[in-house]
Amino acid sequence: MNKNKIQILIIVFVVMFTMLACEFSASTAKISDAYLTANEDGSGNTTVFSGDQTFYCVVTVANAPDDTTLKAVWTGVDVEGVDPNFLIDEVELTTDGQNEFTFNLQNDGLWPVGTYKVEIFLNGTLDQTLEFTVQ
Repeated sequence: MNKNKIQILIIVFVVMFTMLACEFSASTAKISDAYLTANEDGSGNTTVFSGDQTFYCVVTVANAPDDTTLKAVWTGVDVEGVDPNFLIDEVELTTDGQNEFTFNLQNDGLWPVGTYKVEIFLNGTLDQTLEFTVQ
């Protein structure tokens, strides 16, 4: 091969490698634990609540860089008096060196009896769905 062909080949490989490197960006962040509780301090996992309780969802993230996003989407799946799969609330936050986060959902009145869920998104991708009931 002549010198010009080798230089062109090297340039093509460098450009291809650069393009691949720019397109590939994998976060090492992962949800290592997620659970529901009725206690503000995060103690006592549960999937059954009474109508007067606040719902807490505790999420632990491992290997999360500071720009990792978490989002909790609270939905009434099959709840008395509301349409099926009724969106109640959603909250998004960005990590800042923490690894444990608590989302909560409270109601001024009583929660209607039924089934609910909270979906946890990590960097925009659904990672966990936790289902629970109010009795």
